[in-house]
Amino acid sequence: MGDAEVTAVVTQFVARQAAYPPNTPSWPHVRGQSIEEPFMIRSFALTTVCAALFSIACPSALAQDAGKKPTKTSQAKAKAKAKPKAKTEAIAATPEPVSPSQLEIAARVMTGDAQCEFDQRVSVQAIAGQPGHFKVGFKKATYTMVPQETTTGAVRLEDKRSGVMWLQIPSKSMLMNSKIGQRMVDSCTQVQQRAAS
Repeated sequence: MGDAEVTAVVTQFVARQAAYPPNTPSWPHVRGQSIEEPFMIRSFALTTVCAALFSIACPSALAQDAGKKPTKTSQAKAKAKAKPKAKTEAIAATPEPVSPSQLEIAARVMTGDAQCEFDQRVSVQAIAGQPGHFKVGFKKATYTMVPQETTTGAVRLEDKRSGVMWLQIPSKSMLMNSKIGQRMVDSCTQVQQRAAS
């Protein structure tokens, strides 16, 4: 039953009671009933109508409460949950420590833009204020790498998180993904390598 229907029922009920006061001889009642009995029936009917109105009003009030904006307490809890994630990101951004032997390898790294096959380029740049750390860029991706020792004497920079490596030998360099064992780009040369060839 909608709000309009309930209002109409209540209006008709009140009008009927006003037309027949309970203590007047014109009050309609069944033979054998006292004057008080219709009055009790009317009270019971009024209680039923009120209960129907209450049942309609409660869901509306609950719906309004559900649509309220989050309180300051709930917002504070959400921020508290987000703090551990921010802390984890800060830890991940901490520079990886490098050993003296890694710094020796870093001194042999050729920096600048390398020209690669299929007219592609790889950028190798030292990170200011972080000795032994390099930014290697290819296409739209950038990797933070540090030197790793090798048994062949080749220069190898590696981003351990992504598994991407930059391998430098006297004649050329290449970018590889060690996790899938695939070359990303090959035949990369810088000025020093082209001059030596």
